[in-house]
Amino acid sequence: MTRRVVITGLGPLSTIGVGPDAFAAGLRAGAINSGPIRSFDASGFPHNIANELGDVHPSDYVTNIDPDAWGPASLAAAAVARLAADDAGLDRAELRRGRAGSVFGTTGGETRLHEDAYERWLAKGPAAEFGDLVPKIPAYRLAVAANRELGIDGEAVTLATACSASNYAIGYAYDMIAGGDSDYMIAGGSEAMCAFAVAGFYRLGALAKDVCTPFDANRKGILIGEGSSALLLESLDSALARGARIYAEVLGYGLNCDANHMVSPLATSIAECTRRAHENAGVKKDEIDYVCAHGTGTPSNDSAEVAAMREVFGDQLPPMSSIKSMLGHSMGAASGFGAIACCLAIRDGFVPPTINLNTIDPNFEGIDVVPNVSREADVRIVQNNGFAFGGNNAITIFGRYE
Repeated sequence: MTRRVVITGLGPLSTIGVGPDAFAAGLRAGAINSGPIRSFDASGFPHNIANELGDVHPSDYVTNIDPDAWGPASLAAAAVARLAADDAGLDRAELRRGRAGSVFGTTGGETRLHEDAYERWLAKGPAAEFGDLVPKIPAYRLAVAANRELGIDGEAVTLATACSASNYAIGYAYDMIAGGDSDYMIAGGSEAMCAFAVAGFYRLGALAKDVCTPFDANRKGILIGEGSSALLLESLDSALARGARIYAEVLGYGLNCDANHMVSPLATSIAECTRRAHENAGVKKDEIDYVCAHGTGTPSNDSAEVAAMREVFGDQLPPMSSIKSMLGHSMGAASGFGAIACCLAIRDGFVPPTINLNTIDPNFEGIDVVPNVSREADVRIVQNNGFAFGGNNAITIFGRYE
């Protein structure tokens, strides 16, 4: 038997707010917190504007693990796991008695620690010592940190499907709960600012100089973002039994990988992934009230995404906005932030805006991208898009619990 799965806790650690209420307020206001990179010396980079956590410190949100024993992405994963569990109102003893685990997505894992190791080698050569870094570097530690922080010993899985990884994680967690293999699952993604991402996207020609403008005629690319996102999933029966607040029900998801091109998305593949998600969730296309777009602000992504949505929805596209215009592109955490935005849209009755929009691309005329200002709306069923290098597509569907 398949159990219904709901979301009862949200844990955003973002550049526009920490915790669900602050994050919702940031989305409603069209907030943005970009500026010159401070995490490392970016003075030599032609483009050095990004969305950093800045004065938000993940160590302030953990109580069980030693912050010094973990890399920045793992520490942030632990922080949002605690935020989500606390938001769900889960008694720690109950969480530990249940079959509970975590699954996190990422692109770079602890890339910043790799960079620290390279710098030591360049400075000292064979005399460099790495004993303090080596234990922190493995990417699997993201999920392990979440489990350790919560004191649980179930599944601890890290998925490295880049910019769609959080949606993959949510799908994995959904299957674990629906199939009866777990009682509670933390799912999300975590990413720390690093020079590798800034340099890589600049060399790809996909990095904007100072502002991310999805769907705009003059869009130039992404701004790198950082942060961590987590959702707590449990069965509907469990949530009802303990009187939990339910943000949304996970209705289903769709996955595919076309492997057509490393960095150029394929519209027909995205459209097929969308149809799979609708079928898996048991919804019809005209029931979707809002699409949280992947919306990176690169010419190729936005064009492919709009073409795919038109192929699926025809002339009746629901509102479709990009929260990356506010958050930047937080890579493995991005679709987790999208999922949280979807849950808050359902709870609070609004759709987030696409900010920084001056002139919509003429090819997108007729598409409601919720320009610049959030909007009150009756949001019942939402679609969260996540696409990644190599054609790794993942789409999750959420609905109001009724």
